[in-house]
Amino acid sequence: MLLRLPTSVSEAQECMAEGAVPIGGATLIWATWQRDGFPEHAMSLRDLPDANVIEREALGSAVVLHRIDDRVPEVLRRAAATVGTGAVRRTATVGGNIVGSTLRCLLPAALVLGARARVLAPDSVYETDLAEVLAKSHLLLSLRWRDPIASGYRKLAGEAGGPPPLVVAAAVHAADDGGTLLSVAVRDGYEVLTESAGCDAGPEQVLDCLRTTAIGALHSTAWDAVRQQVTDVVPR
Repeated sequence: MLLRLPTSVSEAQECMAEGAVPIGGATLIWATWQRDGFPEHAMSLRDLPDANVIEREALGSAVVLHRIDDRVPEVLRRAAATVGTGAVRRTATVGGNIVGSTLRCLLPAALVLGARARVLAPDSVYETDLAEVLAKSHLLLSLRWRDPIASGYRKLAGEAGGPPPLVVAAAVHAADDGGTLLSVAVRDGYEVLTESAGCDAGPEQVLDCLRTTAIGALHSTAWDAVRQQVTDVVPR
């Protein structure tokens, strides 16, 4: 297998045109390749500056999870810190976790931040929403969002061999009307639910609003985790 390491967007597009298979840390596909055979050409974005940004409102797809620190909002930093083991976090990438994984531990955090995706296509770079990225398995360059007022992330303990652990992510944003808005995302099993509610009147108002949504209809363990997360991040 020939691994290509492009250092510019145009070079990466050339690799795509030549059929190179995009990989990150390869933590999710190495076993498959060992079983089924390695591709002739592969491409990593680890040397591409556009895919390596770590800023308060941006994160590159080639960033390995253990490098995610307090330069990004708390919800994203905590989400990265809970993925796998230390060895996994030193290899797994943002793009691999969001696009290549079925667990997508970073996805709830990205959703509550209102993150938009910068995507690399063979003939362009463009911005789209995460739903399109997941549906079409686009090659992700980076995520961009507006810095929240406050945020938080909670992952419950899971059982070995059981379903994915429950995850609750939340972020408070400044609304266009001058108020504040809370976004909540819950990963229950492999499904991720998202809802928003105004939070100027405090956490109890938010919880009353969420009770009328699909998140409010979740089982009691999930609702208790949502309640705790909302109470932690919404100003009283």
